[in-house]
Amino acid sequence: MNDIKKLVEGIKSKHKTDSPYELADLLGIDIHRCELGQIHGYYYKAYRVKQIYLNCDLSRIEEKFVLSHELGHSVLHPNANTPFLKANTYLSVEKMEIEANRFAMHLLLSDNDLLEYQEYSVAQLSKIFGYHERFIQLRLC
Repeated sequence: MNDIKKLVEGIKSKHKTDSPYELADLLGIDIHRCELGQIHGYYYKAYRVKQIYLNCDLSRIEEKFVLSHELGHSVLHPNANTPFLKANTYLSVEKMEIEANRFAMHLLLSDNDLLEYQEYSVAQLSKIFGYHERFIQLRLC
């Protein structure tokens, strides 16, 4: 948990940005928007080329979260193919998904953001920032 926070802080400090769009560019990750049906997005690496595919039907805030989540996979699990693992093996990818969610929330919500609203409940923070309560909870623990 704290390792992910430190990792995100290091990335933000090194690249002087917390924008997932800028970070993807700086990390050499291509972003593609296309129709993905029920899938929000996925990270894919082939022949050393890192790519993130985003569903073109996402709202702006959903897209920002999904991009941040997939950036988490690119940093934390650069060679894992979670869609393949989910579809073709009995391996659980739940831990990787939680780690990517935690990475996303540390990227999107700084300690200063949370300090400003420290007296608010998780439900209130969810409404303020626009992220689901379970993601806010991941950021707080």
